[in-house]
Amino acid sequence: MNVFLNILTGVQMLSALAMIGLILIQHGKGADMGAAFGSGSAGSLFGASGSANFLSRTTAVLAAVFFACTLALAYLSHARPSSGGTSLIERAAVSAPAPATSGSAAQIPAAPAPAAGGAGAPASQPAAPASQPAAPAGGAAQIPAK
Repeated sequence: MNVFLNILTGVQMLSALAMIGLILIQHGKGADMGAAFGSGSAGSLFGASGSANFLSRTTAVLAAVFFACTLALAYLSHARPSSGGTSLIERAAVSAPAPATSGSAAQIPAAPAPAAGGAGAPASQPAAPASQPAAPAGGAAQIPAK
């Protein structure tokens, strides 16, 4: 399924880029006025009026492909089952770890520093236990009451 979504996204991007290029190549309605007085594209690759039909039809086909890819991507992204809650905030709250309280936090003693007198001498001062700061409350506890 993931490969299909990647292919569909690639087709959508390629059709969008091709459509942008084709729209920029096309002449505006004011360019037809010059063709009436002899400065038109009579000797062009597609003939006198063939380029307008070819480019406009190709643009319409690419627009239909882009629209179909957009609808398919929207349908497939909505059809996927969501994990957790329905919103991004609810999913983040489910995956967040529970905050630790300062009383139940495990205290990790620091390693004793080597004494200046020798390699085997014990440390002269005991190391202070490290404590972790309490994490702020998450979810609805952060919303102030009125």
